[in-house]
Amino acid sequence: MKSLYFTEEHDLFRDSIRAFVQKEIVPYGIQWEKEKKIPKELLKKLGQQGYLGINHAEAYGGTAADFFYSVTYLEELCKCGFGGVTAMISVHQFMATNHLAEAGSDALKKKYLTRAIQGEMLAAIAVTEPGGGSDVSAMLTTAVKDGDEYVINGSKTFITNGVHADFVVVSCKTNPAAGVNGISLIIVEKGTKGFTATNLEKMGWHSSDTGELAFDNVRVPISNRIGEENMGFFYIMESFQLERLVAGIMANAASEHVLNETLKYMDERETFGRKIKKYQVLRHDIVNLFTELEAAKHLAYYTSWQFANGMIPVKECSMVKLHCTELSNRVIDTCFQMYGGYAFMEEYPIARAYRDARIGTIVGGTSQIMREILAKMIIDDVQYKKVYKEEKEGSESTKSLSAKDIILSLSERLKAEKAEGITQTFNFDISGNGGGQFTVKVNNGKCTVTEGLSDSAECTVSSEASVYEEVELGKLSPETAVMSGQLKISNLMAMMSFSKLFRRVNG
Repeated sequence: MKSLYFTEEHDLFRDSIRAFVQKEIVPYGIQWEKEKKIPKELLKKLGQQGYLGINHAEAYGGTAADFFYSVTYLEELCKCGFGGVTAMISVHQFMATNHLAEAGSDALKKKYLTRAIQGEMLAAIAVTEPGGGSDVSAMLTTAVKDGDEYVINGSKTFITNGVHADFVVVSCKTNPAAGVNGISLIIVEKGTKGFTATNLEKMGWHSSDTGELAFDNVRVPISNRIGEENMGFFYIMESFQLERLVAGIMANAASEHVLNETLKYMDERETFGRKIKKYQVLRHDIVNLFTELEAAKHLAYYTSWQFANGMIPVKECSMVKLHCTELSNRVIDTCFQMYGGYAFMEEYPIARAYRDARIGTIVGGTSQIMREILAKMIIDDVQYKKVYKEEKEGSESTKSLSAKDIILSLSERLKAEKAEGITQTFNFDISGNGGGQFTVKVNNGKCTVTEGLSDSAECTVSSEASVYEEVELGKLSPETAVMSGQLKISNLMAMMSFSKLFRRVNG
C-alpha cells in the first residue's frame, strides 16, 4: 500500500538495514550484553555502509538523505531487540554529532564529524549532572578562558557512550553569572589530561556503556567550542526536539517488535489444552495495543514530516516523546504478562525488553517535563523560536534576499538527481514589494523560472512577499503560515513532493 511518507526507495533502504541488523547485530547481541560492551567494529561497519551519514551533509561524507530515511533506519535498528545497541548508535548519530553538524566550525566538522560519519570515532554528549537532573540551567561544570584555552572543571553523569567515546560534546558554564545565557558546548577528546570516565552499573541497556565523567582542570583549545560562546543552552533546547522525536520513533519500533514476538509466543504456548492466542481477553489486549501503536506511529510520522520540512515542532516532538515512550512501557508490560513465569527468565527476550524500555520515559526529558512543556504551549501560549536557523539567517547572503530572489534561485537550488524523470509546473503569485508572478517548471532534472502565471500549473502558491520571505528563511513555520491563511497552497500534496526537490535557501 502506498504511504504518505515512505517511497519505494525507503522500502529498499529498509530491506538493506534489516539485512544488516540480522547479519551484524542479532547474532552477537547476547554476547555484547554479557560483556557489557559493543565492539567499535560495529560502528565502523555502519560507517562503511554509509548509514552513519544519512542525516549529515555531503561535504563531510554524509548523504543528507530526507528525514524518512532516518525514520526507516531507526525503526529497523530497534527491531534487533537490544536497547543498548540502539542507544549507542542513536546517541552517536542523532544527538552527540547533531550540535557539531548544526553549529560547528568547518575545521571541527572536518576533524570530528567526518570521522564520526565514517565510524572511526565514537561520540557522546554530556549535559546531565549529578545534582541537576532535568534542570540544564543548574549545571555547575565550568569552562574558564586562559589564553587560547578553556580550563574545564566539573562532572557529568548518565552519559551514554561516555566511557568508550573518542570525543564528548560537553556543556559548560562559560559565564556562570548569566544563567542559561552563559552555557557553551565544547569538545573534549578521550585521553585529555584531567578527563576521566567511570562506567555505571544499570538496570538495562547492558551492552551500552553509561559513564560518570569528571573534569579536573581539563585544558582544551578555544577552537573546540561549538558555535557561539554562551549559546549552548539554546542549542541544547533545540536539539532536544530531534532527540525526543528519535526517542519516540525508537519506542514505537521496540513496541512493534515485542508485539510481533509475543504473537509468535501466543501461537506456540498452550494452557488448558488450547493455544493462548485463542483466549478472548488476551486477544483483545493485543489488538488494543496494536491500535494504540498505529496511532502513535502516525503521530511520530507527522512530526517527522514537519521536521523534514524545516520546522522545529516543539509541541509535537514533546507529544511524541511523552506518548510513545509511555505506550511502550504499557505494551511491553502487557506482553510480559502474556509470557507468565517464563517472562521472568533471562533466556526469554521479553525480560531484556522489559528492562530496556523502562528508561524511555526518563531519558531526553522525563514525562513530567514533557507535560509541563506542553502545558506551557497549549495553556499559556508560549512559543519557541529556532536557534540554529537564526544564526544562519544572520549572514549577509540571506538576510537581504527578496521573495523574487528566492524564487529565481530555485533553478540553482534544484537537486538534479532527485528531479530526474519528474515533470511539475508551479505558479507563485507573490504580492507586495519584492514579489511578482512566476512559473516554475521542473522537467527531468532541470528547473526553469519565468515571469507570469501558467494555465497548466498543478499548484499555485500565494502570499505577501514578506510572508513568503519569512517562510523560506525559516523565520515563520510553513504550517503556521498556512493555518493562519498567510500562505495559500492550492495542492498541498503536490507542494510536499515539490519542496523535496530543492535545497533550502540557508543551505
